[in-house]
Amino acid sequence: MQPETLTLEAPAKINLFLHVVGQREDGYHLLESAFELIDWSDRIVLSGRPDGEIQRCGDMLGPPALDLAVRAASALQKTAQWQAAGRPGASIEITKTIPAGAGLGGGSSDAASTLMGLNHLWKLGLSNRQLSEIGLGLGADVPFFLFGKAAFVQGIGEQLQPYESCLRWLSVVVPACHVGTAEIFAAPELTRNSKTSRIAGFAQAARQPVWAFGRNDLQAVTAARFPQVQQALQWLETAAASEGIAPAAVRMSGSGGAVFCTAPDAPTAQRLVDRVSALQSTSVGQLPLRLKVCQTLMRHPGNVL
Repeated sequence: MQPETLTLEAPAKINLFLHVVGQREDGYHLLESAFELIDWSDRIVLSGRPDGEIQRCGDMLGPPALDLAVRAASALQKTAQWQAAGRPGASIEITKTIPAGAGLGGGSSDAASTLMGLNHLWKLGLSNRQLSEIGLGLGADVPFFLFGKAAFVQGIGEQLQPYESCLRWLSVVVPACHVGTAEIFAAPELTRNSKTSRIAGFAQAARQPVWAFGRNDLQAVTAARFPQVQQALQWLETAAASEGIAPAAVRMSGSGGAVFCTAPDAPTAQRLVDRVSALQSTSVGQLPLRLKVCQTLMRHPGNVL
């Protein structure tokens, strides 16, 4: 009998804003943010194995033992439900398209889709809440991808509230640099006492295609340490100005280095990308950017499981 196979998408996310409002005694930062899914996805193929082994293949960024999808599978193998299911294994093949170290959550999304997929494939019957508890141990962004829709996020990433969003078009610019999240959060110059948001203002902004609410507290730190990010922000702001879009619509996602601009429609988003491409073509010695027009997703494509 051929092992059952399941193919899933693992979409990226953007932070429409990100405020650091405090820090716990254990060092974790307290955040306020708005997360939305976008249609830039990795592809995951899961196949059952009868021997209990976890095999990782496809695109990898480091040793399999440190891979978030492998860690997700291993975490499921510590549950009583896995024991009761006969201790199954899996082959995990991932085709990466989401850039790493870009603040788009690719690794966390891979982990979340692996949790969802193996829960279905292995017939474990774990609830989404149980999966989220496991996911939080893998990374602060994993619970959001399991939540599967636009969320106002608080705490260290575990407090999620849905909100009424709208479809947004995005021009996404990713510099050729890997930004380490831990490095940015450890920076002594990082603001850690932003005021909490006014929910009324946030709710109004959430219904506008072009985003102008809040800011990203990590942006100045990342831009100062990574000139490529600063350059990408400047080029995208120049492109936005040519379309009459305010600079506030241009910002960084997460800890970077991806930057984005929300746009009122697809043609405008494409013109922004084309303008940034033209600006880059005049630059000498600049490593190529990854440019993509994206749209937000109203729900995670794997939530049908």
